[in-house]
Amino acid sequence: MWTMEELVDRVRQALEAEYPGAPNGRVRDVPDRRAIRWYSTIGLVDRPLGMRGRTALYGPRHLQQLVAIKRWQAEGRSLAEIQADFVWLTPEGLTDASRVPAQLLATDDEPPEHAPGRDSGPTARLPDWLPAPPRPSRRSGTFPPRCTG
Repeated sequence: MWTMEELVDRVRQALEAEYPGAPNGRVRDVPDRRAIRWYSTIGLVDRPLGMRGRTALYGPRHLQQLVAIKRWQAEGRSLAEIQADFVWLTPEGLTDASRVPAQLLATDDEPPEHAPGRDSGPTARLPDWLPAPPRPSRRSGTFPPRCTG
């Protein structure tokens, strides 16, 4: 996983090879911290995978999302058009749209246990520093009240 600064650096590296830049000059070539937070707020970019203290952590999907946004903006697409396309974009489609080199997607870090897509049910593994939660006691024949309304 990467910090915001590391993510921005990887976006810059991914775009260096074949990125013509924004056609109208109103859009930055590489998103800054503020833009990335805005994209996350409006749903273009996933929320961070986790936190290390007060530092947000990002992964390969975030990198692909940001690079795809920049490539599509360079084609003249608005953020509203990109948002509409992202709704239907498969993981394979995102990989194709972003064209991020594999070496930039590589990460040695294991995502945090509470990352989206990970099992968060009762069998999910807790971080080592957290104590195990108490087991709920179940009395035979006792059920929670039903909601009827």
